[in-house]
Amino acid sequence: MSRSLFLIKGNICGDRVRIGRALHKPPLTQEELARKINLMGMDMTALIISRIEKNQRHVCDAELYALAKALGVTMDWLCEEQNVI
Repeated sequence: MSRSLFLIKGNICGDRVRIGRALHKPPLTQEELARKINLMGMDMTALIISRIEKNQRHVCDAELYALAKALGVTMDWLCEEQNVI
């Protein structure tokens, strides 16, 4: 029987990354967010952001930090449980 290394499938910040992009005026595209993160020195593509938002990819702590900084939010906000979307 195979055991998963992670207890949570995907990630807990995907919805908040999508919301964070939408809150920008004008809203950020996945490509624009990836570009901002690349300028901070971390490799990130629009495909990676898409997979994060769809909970198809785990996010490491350094990526969480870069996402928060690029979106102008805190890491705590990205990881909060939300009840409304």
